[in-house]
Amino acid sequence: MNRLNTLFSNKNNDILSVYFTAGFPYRDSAASIIKALDSKGVDMIEVGIPFSDPMADGKTIQNSSTIALRNGMTLALLLDQVREARQSSPDIPLVLMGYLNPIIQYGPENLFKTCKEIGIDALIIPDLPFAEYLSDYKEMCRKYDIPMIMLITPETSDERIHLIDEHCDGFIYMVSAAATTGTRDSFGDGQHAYFNRIDALQLQHPRLIGFGISNPSTFADACAHSSGAIIGSKFIKCLEAHPDSPDKAVDELLCAIGKRQNE
Repeated sequence: MNRLNTLFSNKNNDILSVYFTAGFPYRDSAASIIKALDSKGVDMIEVGIPFSDPMADGKTIQNSSTIALRNGMTLALLLDQVREARQSSPDIPLVLMGYLNPIIQYGPENLFKTCKEIGIDALIIPDLPFAEYLSDYKEMCRKYDIPMIMLITPETSDERIHLIDEHCDGFIYMVSAAATTGTRDSFGDGQHAYFNRIDALQLQHPRLIGFGISNPSTFADACAHSSGAIIGSKFIKCLEAHPDSPDKAVDELLCAIGKRQNE
C-alpha cells in the first residue's frame, strides 16, 4: 500500500505535513532535513522543486527557491538526494511539489518512473490544469501508484471539488485563502465559512489545510476542519534561523505550533 494511504488509514486527525525547498539553505541539505523531520515525529514531508517563478508562493518560499537555484539545485539532483534520504527514512510519506516547467523538461513519464523507484508517494503540481491532469497524467498516476494531489481554494466551485474528489487519489490540498503562501496569526470568518462549506460536501478523500499556518491557533483550526495541516513558510523561516541544524529548525517549528516532539 502507498505510504500515503497507510498514513491516512492509521491517523485521521492532527496530521502534520511540512514543506521545504530542496537546495535550501544549502545544496545538499535535503537528506538531513528529511531525517530531522522524520525523527521528530512529523507525519509527512513535501519536498519542493525550486523554480524561478513559483506563482503560488509568497516571499519566503520564493526567496528559498532563488537561493536553491543559485546553490545549483536541479530536479535530477533533488531526486538523487531523496534516494539517499530513503535509506534512513523508509516509512514516512514523501510528496514532491513543483511547477510544470521543470517537470516537462525532465519528462513526465521519466519523473513518474524515478519517483516510483526512489519512494516518492505523491505529486503536487499547482499550475497543472485539471483537464490536462485527466488527459495526460491520470493514467500515469494509476500506473505508478503515485497520486496527483489537487489544490482547492475558497473560489473553487462545489462541482469542481466533487470532480477532484472523484478523479484524484491521496488527499485534497485545501488552500486556506485565495492568496500566496505565507504565515498569518489567525483565520477569519471568511476562512471558517469556507472550511464549513467543504465539511458539508462530505468528500470521500481526506483533506489537509495549508497556506498561513504558523502558530497554535491556525494549526488547531486546520486540524478541526480537516485531517491536519501543511506548513511551509514557517519552517523555511526556522531553517533560515538554524541553517546548520535541521534538528533545531524542526524543534522551533514544533514549539511555534504548540506541538511537542513525537506527540
